[in-house]
Amino acid sequence: MRKPPTEDIDRIDRKLLALLQTDARLTQEKLAEQIGLSASAVQRRIRRLEQIGVIEGYRAIVSPRALGLSLSALLSVRLEKHRASNQRSPQDLFRAAVQGWPEVVECLAMTGEMDYLLRVHVQDMEHYAHFVLETLLKHESVEDVKSSFVLTEVKPFTGISV
Repeated sequence: MRKPPTEDIDRIDRKLLALLQTDARLTQEKLAEQIGLSASAVQRRIRRLEQIGVIEGYRAIVSPRALGLSLSALLSVRLEKHRASNQRSPQDLFRAAVQGWPEVVECLAMTGEMDYLLRVHVQDMEHYAHFVLETLLKHESVEDVKSSFVLTEVKPFTGISV
């Protein structure tokens, strides 16, 4: 059994992770300068953190508003529970479908009354209504949807506390 990566992460790795979460475009030289290591040592640490799965990738943070997606909503989705045993499960069908819906930027399987929580970004209420009525509610596995609209992001995701 593979040991948890946290056992392999020291104080310097945590500082490196914090810096990369703040600005992943920092050069290895700048990172080395701030941490007090050589650039080659920083490169080795980053490569190791990638290999053990602590660093999963690098992304640009894109403003939805700048792309004309000014309405953000959280949708709780409940699926039907039963299906003939020779057919794919509602969960499998839904998980496959959600991958192709560009409005959905995040999908989480949940405990409790609802099965999934979707975060969607759309242009406006018309776009939102079209997505819910013509896509989500028409999916064969979806039984119920509850929506909440984001008024403002009080604490947007900026990284994991390291």
